[in-house]
Amino acid sequence: MVAPTPHLRSPIGRRRFLAGALAAAVLPAVAPPARAEGAGVRVALVARERPRLLPGCAAPSLLWTYGEDWPLALRVARGAPFAATLRNELADHTTVHWHGVRVPFAMDGVPWVTQPPVLPGESFTYRFAPPDPGTFFFHPHCNTMEALGRGLAGVLVVEDPRDAGRFDVDRVVALKDWRVRADGAFDAFSTDTGAARAGTFGDLRTANGRRVPEIAVAPGDRVRLRIVNLDPTRAPLLDFGPVPAMVIATDGNACTPFRATGWRLGPAMRADVAFVAPPRGTVTLADGWAAAPVPLARIVVAGAPAAASRAPLALPPAELPVPDLRRAETLEMALLAGSSDPDIEKWARETGMSADALCLSRRIFWSINRRAWPGQGHERLPPPLAELKRGRSYVLELFNGTPHIHPMHLHGHTFRVLGTAGRTVPPHWADTVLVEPKERMRIAFVAGEPGDWMFHCHIIEHQESGMMGYLRVS
Repeated sequence: MVAPTPHLRSPIGRRRFLAGALAAAVLPAVAPPARAEGAGVRVALVARERPRLLPGCAAPSLLWTYGEDWPLALRVARGAPFAATLRNELADHTTVHWHGVRVPFAMDGVPWVTQPPVLPGESFTYRFAPPDPGTFFFHPHCNTMEALGRGLAGVLVVEDPRDAGRFDVDRVVALKDWRVRADGAFDAFSTDTGAARAGTFGDLRTANGRRVPEIAVAPGDRVRLRIVNLDPTRAPLLDFGPVPAMVIATDGNACTPFRATGWRLGPAMRADVAFVAPPRGTVTLADGWAAAPVPLARIVVAGAPAAASRAPLALPPAELPVPDLRRAETLEMALLAGSSDPDIEKWARETGMSADALCLSRRIFWSINRRAWPGQGHERLPPPLAELKRGRSYVLELFNGTPHIHPMHLHGHTFRVLGTAGRTVPPHWADTVLVEPKERMRIAFVAGEPGDWMFHCHIIEHQESGMMGYLRVS
C-alpha cells in the first residue's frame, strides 16, 4: 500500500461570510455533524433516504442524502487531516468517490476496485489529507444514475491559506436538475432514448436545491462563486450578461483568469468565478445554451459599500505535477458508439460474476477504443485501457467519434488540457474535460500512485452503458 499524500500546507481559518436575510439561499460553510480533529476535520456521512420538498412539488420527494442539508458542504484546510465516516442506511451497497481529489488509491471509493462495497448497515472511514486547494465534490460510484438523481452528492471545499482575505463573499452554487413530478414522485432516472443520445434530462432546474436562489452582497464586494455541476446530464453554458465575471479556477485548480460567459460546464465540472459587485442592481447567473438564457441564481447588491481593494481577482498558481511534453508517450482514446463486448461477457461468465457484483447495465450504447464496459465496479478486472508507469508523462488524445458531447473524467489525477484544433480552449488544469462531437482533445498528466484508476464519461448514462475503462499505473 502506498503511503497517503504528505501534508503540504498548514490549516487556515474560515473565510468571511456575508450575513443577512438571504444567506439561507446558499450552503453552509461546514455542514454538521463535523468536529475538529487536531488540525483537520472529522465528519459523519449518513447515507439515508430523507424526505425533502422540492420547488413546485405538492409533497416531499424521497431524496438520498448524506445529511439533513442538501447538498452537504464541507470545508477543510489544504494538507490537513480529513476523516469522513460513511454510514450506509440505504437499502443497497454504496461507497464515496472523492471527485477530483488526488486521494490515495485505497480512498478513491470505487467498489470492488479500491475497496469492498459498504453494505447496508455498515460503515467505512475515508482518511486523507487533500494535497490541492479547490472546489471538489463527492458521490457514489455504483447505481450512480439513480443515486445522483435522488441527490446523493456533496461538495468538498479545500481551502488555501494563500487565499486568506482575498474575497469578501465565498459561496457554493450547486447546479442540479430533478426528474420529479408535481406530486413529488421521481420519474425514471434513465431512458434508453436518453442513454443512447445526449442523456435523460430533468425538468426542474435548481441551484442549491432552489429555483433561482438569491445571494446578498454589498456594493464593491469581491465575490467568489464556486459553481459545481452536480447534474448527471446537463452541460450549461455560463452566462453573466454584461458583468465581467472571470473564471479563476477550473475543476478547483487556479488558472489564468478568462471570461466566464461562454464557458460550458459539463457534468462533474466546476468553475470558480470571481467578480466585483456593481454599485447596485442584480447579477444573474444563467445558462446561455438555450435560445433565451435560463436564470439559475441571482446575486443581489444592497447595503453599504465594501472597502475598496486593488488586489487582482486571481489565485496563486496551481501546484501540480507538470508533464514533460517532450518525453511524453501519446495514447489514443476513441470515444465511440458501442455494443456488447463479447470478450467482457466471456470474462464475466468464466469468473462467475453476478450482475449485481458488476453493477451491470443491460444496455450497451457506448465504448472507449471499441471496448464497451457495462459495469462500474469489478471484483476481478478485465484488461486496462492502457498500462502506465508511475512518474512518467503521458498525453491522451481523445477523439469523439459520436454526435454528442462527452465530459471525460480521470480518477486520481489532475491533467493539463492542451486544447484542440477545432476551437479555442484556454490552457487549464482539470480532472474532467468536455470533448465536443468529432473533436480531438489533448490532455497531459504525470502518472501518479500505482493502482487501477477509472476513466469514463460523466454523463452517467453514457458511463453506465459502456463508456468506461481504467488506466493501470504501476
